[in-house]
Amino acid sequence: MSLPADTPLAIADALGYLQHHLQELTERHNASEHVINNTLAGLTAQLQQLAQLMTSPAPAPTVALPPITMSPPPVNPPSPVPSTQLLQ
Repeated sequence: MSLPADTPLAIADALGYLQHHLQELTERHNASEHVINNTLAGLTAQLQQLAQLMTSPAPAPTVALPPITMSPPPVNPPSPVPSTQLLQ
């Protein structure tokens, strides 16, 4: 941006400062827009996959597996009494 030759230095500095920050904001805006577009593309793909799953025939029933039994945790032996307490 070119300014008239008689532009005061303070105004030229202020305009330069504002132009610099406007450029930074524009770059951030473009980066955010890129992230939003990528997110929307991913969500659209997931939505299409979900729609395909909803419209496809139901899968064959699966055989139920027996329940998994959990054994109780091992019992920890009591901690030994320090020998200094036995002597008292």
